[in-house]
Amino acid sequence: MERKWWKEAVVYQIYPRSFKDSNGDGIGDLNGIREKLDYLKELGIGVIWLSTVYQSPGDDNGYDISDYREIMKEFGTMQNFDEMLQEAHEKGIRIIMDLVVNHTSDEHKWFVESRKSKENPYRNYYIWKEGKEGLPPNNWGSCFGGSAWKYDEETNMYYLHLFSAKQPDLNWDNETVRNEVFDMMDWWCKKGIDGFRMDVISMISKVPGLPDGQVKDGLYGDFSPYSIHGPRVHEYLKEMNRCVLSRYDLMTVGETAGVTVEAAKKYAGETEGELDMVFQFEHVEGDGEIGKWTDQKPDLLRLKGILNRWQTELEDCVWNSLFWGNHDQPRSVSRFGDDSPAYRVLSAKMLAICLHMMKGTPYIYQGEELGMTNFPFEEMSQFRDIESINAYEELVGAGLVNPEKMMSYLRFKSRDNARTPMQWDAGRYAGFGTGAPWIAVNPNYKEINAQAEMSDETSVFHCYKRLIQLRKEHDVIVYGSYEPLMEEDTKVFAYIRRWKEEKLLVLCNFTGEEAEIALPEEFCGNGAKCLLHNYQCAEGPELSGGRKLLPYEAVVLYRE
Repeated sequence: MERKWWKEAVVYQIYPRSFKDSNGDGIGDLNGIREKLDYLKELGIGVIWLSTVYQSPGDDNGYDISDYREIMKEFGTMQNFDEMLQEAHEKGIRIIMDLVVNHTSDEHKWFVESRKSKENPYRNYYIWKEGKEGLPPNNWGSCFGGSAWKYDEETNMYYLHLFSAKQPDLNWDNETVRNEVFDMMDWWCKKGIDGFRMDVISMISKVPGLPDGQVKDGLYGDFSPYSIHGPRVHEYLKEMNRCVLSRYDLMTVGETAGVTVEAAKKYAGETEGELDMVFQFEHVEGDGEIGKWTDQKPDLLRLKGILNRWQTELEDCVWNSLFWGNHDQPRSVSRFGDDSPAYRVLSAKMLAICLHMMKGTPYIYQGEELGMTNFPFEEMSQFRDIESINAYEELVGAGLVNPEKMMSYLRFKSRDNARTPMQWDAGRYAGFGTGAPWIAVNPNYKEINAQAEMSDETSVFHCYKRLIQLRKEHDVIVYGSYEPLMEEDTKVFAYIRRWKEEKLLVLCNFTGEEAEIALPEEFCGNGAKCLLHNYQCAEGPELSGGRKLLPYEAVVLYRE
């Protein structure tokens, strides 16, 4: 596979509202990000994925965009953005932007015009349909609860919104819409940004006729078969690549809900002319008890099976994206590790080692490098996330889940777990800013914060820093082949990486119990050395063929 800068980089996702508040209004902003660029340079990352900063009413925390060429006033100005971009580039850090073009805000000028009349020139920018006998055009439910259709009295018709009612879906079958989007993308590229993370990009093409979906959990039909990987999605992405992406040195990654290994080969195959990478979500989805909701940790055999399959089946044709968490997922150490005081640091390091040694581009979600944890939510008034609030009202209201169980689900999987303020120091509001933040700070900030971890060589932060540095030193970590080991073991995630004369053995215990291992023969003897280890008291497994891994132990052995 061809060498590329984005294959060798480590990406750091910033959720601007929660990263750093520079002006005391309780909301993170662009100048706050600029303040912390030296911190990111110290960590060693090469790319910032900047979650949406465009002008927005904020119904879905900025993913409802009213102007693609303006900055949300709470975040600053376009001049602030330009200064941040320039300074990041001066420090050797690239910036990729969120591209949210499956839908806009209902306050976008296109939609304001579209809803005025059936004859309006912007009418066909969105998906409008007649109702059926006083009901919506079909039975689809939205991702955020309720019907996916909103009745509009002005023209006595419904518009489609697969997310919030304030997020009407664009009509990508309209060539004018596509040209508008491509022109906007080109405008940002000319500013000097380095790529795009494309929000729900697999949903831009809908099946003609929009048939009813199967009713599964809940009250509404499933739109997935008719709105994910639709009939023209690859045509549209190839067009996007021709018109914009191929003209610049960019990194592109698509958020492709429901993607399979085979589908990924179409979206991100090296010869397909579409995207560089996709985010697959199999390992963070599909374990819910009702919809996405559960309070149970993932099954390790299932998790290994998914990640091993994505590694081996895409080996020579598609580049993987590697992540445990993002702004739509709970905190990784709380979900996949153990966030108790006894094992939080060990399991956070173990998760980092397991992921960063795989083949693909690693993504760090802000605070993950500190081992930040889920928030101890006690009541609904503490939530800000529209998905969490709507899910509680809909599922509890319909009698499908009792209130106590739903709170347990939300504590484990709510998106707000990832959106509490970044924990910078042990001062008021965790150093996030001088004013009360828009969402509460996790009460454990005095123990878990960047200032403390940067000064502690045994911290989670320094483990991430070391992982990023090793990636720059060893081609085997970036380009080596991937070979799963111990695939049926219920405690240990293990694999080998190979590149020319270099070999890595990665062993990770995902449990709080000791785990038996047997070292492959090629890693026994004096030729192997311990490259990385999350326990401070030892050099890793004795190289004699077998021993036990301690609880949440992770070790990387290296031979050349």
